[in-house]
Amino acid sequence: MSSTGSSLRVRMAPSPTGYLHVGSVRTALFNWLLARHHGGTFILRVEDTDRSRMVPGAVENMMDTLRWVGLDWDEGPEKGGPFGPYVQSERLDKYHQHAEQLLAEGKAYRCYCTEERLAELRRQQEASRQPTGYDRRCRYLSEEEKRALEASSQPSVVRFASPLEGTTTFTDLVRGPVTYQNAGVGDFVCIKSDGYPTYHFAVVVDDHLMEISHVTRGEEFISSAARDRLLYEAFGWSPPLYAHYPLILAPDRARLAKRHGATAAVEFREMGIVREAFFNYLALLGASYSADREIYSVEELIQLFDIPRVSPSAAIFDRAKLEWMNGYYINHILSLPDVTDRCMPYLRDDGLVADETPREYVEQVVALVKERLKLLSEVGELTEFFFREPDLSLDVLAVKKLSAEETRDVLSRAQERLQALPGWEEAEMEVAMRSLAEELGLKAGPLFMALRVAVTGRTVSPGLFETMRVLGRERTLERLARAAELLAGSPA
Repeated sequence: MSSTGSSLRVRMAPSPTGYLHVGSVRTALFNWLLARHHGGTFILRVEDTDRSRMVPGAVENMMDTLRWVGLDWDEGPEKGGPFGPYVQSERLDKYHQHAEQLLAEGKAYRCYCTEERLAELRRQQEASRQPTGYDRRCRYLSEEEKRALEASSQPSVVRFASPLEGTTTFTDLVRGPVTYQNAGVGDFVCIKSDGYPTYHFAVVVDDHLMEISHVTRGEEFISSAARDRLLYEAFGWSPPLYAHYPLILAPDRARLAKRHGATAAVEFREMGIVREAFFNYLALLGASYSADREIYSVEELIQLFDIPRVSPSAAIFDRAKLEWMNGYYINHILSLPDVTDRCMPYLRDDGLVADETPREYVEQVVALVKERLKLLSEVGELTEFFFREPDLSLDVLAVKKLSAEETRDVLSRAQERLQALPGWEEAEMEVAMRSLAEELGLKAGPLFMALRVAVTGRTVSPGLFETMRVLGRERTLERLARAAELLAGSPA
C-alpha cells in the first residue's frame, strides 16, 4: 500500500439519519486502526445534508458511540482542526463555489425538471423495461430555453455532465481493478433544489479540501466510486486511494437487519456488551491476523491491522460468538472492581442496589457470578436473591428423594449445626454439612439441594457455601428457619 506514514489521512463520515449501525462502527474502527498503525490522522466528519431524514440526537449518539467503543478522532466536531468546519451544513459556501466552477466550465448544468416529470419518466422506463435514470433533457436546452426557465424562477438542481462514452477504472486496495462504463453513470445531481449538496458531490469536495489520502468505506459504496472519480477528473484533482471493506452479513447470509437482533451499536452497549469485547470482535469481521487466536488487545490490533489483511469476502456477524467473547473479557481480562462498576447500572435499574448498598458486598456478589456472565445485563437475574428475600413455596422447596417432613428436619438440623460454628468460612461449613448428611444417613446431594433452595429459592446458583458466606451467617440462618417454618405449615 502506498501513501502511508504521517501523510495518511482517513475519515469517518456518517450521516445523522439514525444511530450508528454495526457496519458503520466496523468501518470507523478499521479506519482508526489504519491511522494509528501508520501514524496518520483519523477525521470525523458529519454529513448532514439530507435534512429531511435527520434524526434528533443522532450526532450526539454517534460521537458517544465512537467514544464508548474507544475511538477518538484527531480532527472533527469538538476537536476542530485545520480543515474545518467538519459539519457539512456549515460548509455550503464551499459546495456552491465548486458547483459554480463546474457550471462555468460546462461540466455541469442546471436541470429544471419537476418531480412530477421525473416520476413519470421513471414510470415509463419501468413499463418499457428500460434502465431507469435521467434522460438528460436539460443538458441539451437551448440558450433561449435556459434564459426563459431562469426568468420564471423555476426551481432547479445542478447536475454533473457525465461523459457519454469511455470507461472509468481505478484499483481498489481490497478488490483490485474496478471498471465502470461512463455511459451508465448518469448525470447525477450535485446541488439539490434546497441548496444542499448531494452525498456524491459533497464527499468529493470535502475529501479533497481535507486532504484525505485514503477513502476507506463499506462495500455498499463501491458504486459511488465512479462518480467520485469523474468529479476528481473534472476538477483536475488527484484522487485518493480507495478501499472498500466487505459487507457484514447475518448467519443466514442475508444483509444484517433488525430481524437478526440488535444492529445499532447502542443496543449492544445497553444489553451489556463491554466495549473491549465489541472492539475486539469487530476488528475480526473481515480481517485476519492469526489462524489460532481471537483475543487481541487494542495495542496488538494497532500493530497488526493494515488493508492487506482485509478480505473482499463478506463477514458473518455471529452474535453467539460475540457473547462468548464478551464473557471471556468479563471473566478473564477485566478486573473484579471494573466488572462491578459496569454491573452497577444494571443492578440499579433492576432495583437491587441503592447508594447505601455497601460496595464491598456488591463486589463479593459479582465475584460469585462473574464467570457465568455473558452479558452485563444478566447480572440482576443471576444475583437477585443476594439483595431480596427469595420467593418460597412448598413447590419450590420440594427436593427429590426427601419428603416435606424430611426436608424440614434437614433444614432445622442444618440451622442448628451452622449456628454453632465458631466461624463462617466455606470449608468449615462444608465439613459440618457433610458430617450432618452422614449422621442422617443421606447423600450430600439432597441435603445440599435442600439448603440451596431454602437459601436462594433456586435449584441453580453459585457455589452453595460461597453463597452462604457472602449472604452472611444471620441472613442464611434466617432463611433456613423461614423455609423450615413454611414446610411445617407455620407462617413464615
